[in-house]
Amino acid sequence: MNSQLLLENIRNVLIRLEETIIFGLIERAQFKTNRVIYTPGAWPEATGQESIMGFLLHRTECNHSLLRRYTSPDEHPFFSDLPPPALPRLRFDENPLLPNQVNLNREIREHYEASIVPFICQDGDDSQHGSSAVCDVNCLQALSKRIHYGKFVAESKYREQPEAFAAAIEAGDCGRLHEMITDRATEERVLRRVARKALNYGRDLDDGEAGKDCGSPKIQPEQVVRVYREWIIPTTKRVEVLYLLERLRG
Repeated sequence: MNSQLLLENIRNVLIRLEETIIFGLIERAQFKTNRVIYTPGAWPEATGQESIMGFLLHRTECNHSLLRRYTSPDEHPFFSDLPPPALPRLRFDENPLLPNQVNLNREIREHYEASIVPFICQDGDDSQHGSSAVCDVNCLQALSKRIHYGKFVAESKYREQPEAFAAAIEAGDCGRLHEMITDRATEERVLRRVARKALNYGRDLDDGEAGKDCGSPKIQPEQVVRVYREWIIPTTKRVEVLYLLERLRG
């Protein structure tokens, strides 16, 4: 785990998360939107005032917390009322991050439910409520990790130009910080790579004839690219700016 936190390994982590996110979106897209699973109190006898998806997400995080998932600096929970770890805590000697309180999971969950699911799924209800919620939990955890990894990206960029970043941070110049962290060439490479992966992962291949397509893609590459361009990348950059603003205070 420590090696994953090294700044030189950031790119490899983000590339692996691309694949996790794409597969997650493909899995979720096989079901309809099933909006009822995001409705608080739809099944009060089973989930109380929480939605089905929120109930499952909370229970999942409780279990993961017991196994010390959220003691790792690259993990961020959606809920705060989690049990303490049952296992001894680990030391993360290679963690380069300064202490900070940046956590955009509430925004991530709201946007995922309101915008991403309707964008990638056919509207309607197919009664696959449990299966849809399981896919949602996997997607949300992957999206959260990818977006909050922006802290490591920001720390790496800060160390390349500490004086310039420090001046912008001290001035509270968010616009300048946003400009300094933006690398449009890298963003375009990410989008092209995501498009290729989505094309290959989202289609079936005939076993008897290599490279032959069978059926339509499970999700359109353009949909995955748009999720990255319009939401994942901008939200990651927000994390970077917020982390940098806290960095010197920390």
